[in-house]
Amino acid sequence: MQMQIKIQRWLFSLLIIGALFVGGCGSSPVANSTPTPNPASGENISLSPSPSPAAVAASSPFSNLPRLEGKATVVMTVKGAPITIELDGTNAPITAGNFVDLVQKGVYDGLVFHRVVREPQPFVVQGGDPQGKDPKFPTARLGTGGFIDPKTTTERRIPLEIKAKGAANPTYSQTLEEAGVKEKPVLMHSRGAVAMARSQSPDSASSQFYFTLTDVPFLDGSYAVFGYVKQGMDVIDKIEAGDRIEKVTVTQGLENFKPVQ
Repeated sequence: MQMQIKIQRWLFSLLIIGALFVGGCGSSPVANSTPTPNPASGENISLSPSPSPAAVAASSPFSNLPRLEGKATVVMTVKGAPITIELDGTNAPITAGNFVDLVQKGVYDGLVFHRVVREPQPFVVQGGDPQGKDPKFPTARLGTGGFIDPKTTTERRIPLEIKAKGAANPTYSQTLEEAGVKEKPVLMHSRGAVAMARSQSPDSASSQFYFTLTDVPFLDGSYAVFGYVKQGMDVIDKIEAGDRIEKVTVTQGLENFKPVQ
């Protein structure tokens, strides 16, 4: 009986991880994606004295991306009810900075939650595909799009960014397992975590994000958490596929945001 339960849990884990892959950003078929580690950007080496994660991000190959150097609070309104999220730019400066930048640009306003997984057990509520702003866009194709930067006319993608406990800086462009890091992440997939969806390629996240409906420890070290819901989980628990984000606003910490000049 215990073996049967373990097998069921293993199969469920494969199923829902696959759901995140399918829901990842990018227009290319994710089934053919292959993780491509980038050793040059794996800046998880302790220095003495150690620079801050934000300083590393600013001087890295990803210096052309917005950053959050510290914390910020955003309020997302769904069905007239607020969801308060604390973003952690201390431990995920690029990922949190990208989210703040998209909030400031109004990218999330009016977007639909295209994936809600509660069965056979609670998992995630996922949204952030800019294609969902068009009510005529085919529902079946939602989950394939990312933010098109008007300056470059191409999709902005950000690196996988995960800071392990005890590390001076995040690991970039690799899962912790691929990087040989055994410590757990500072930001874990507990209930109410906010993280970036991506395709199989580690550096394929763009604008799609998800809320975790329960603790999901097997995602730790593989997907980038960048904040937590502080108030409004009762609102998230009631979200259904097709519900829209009415408005997202930065209410605190905007002084910590460093946009791309």
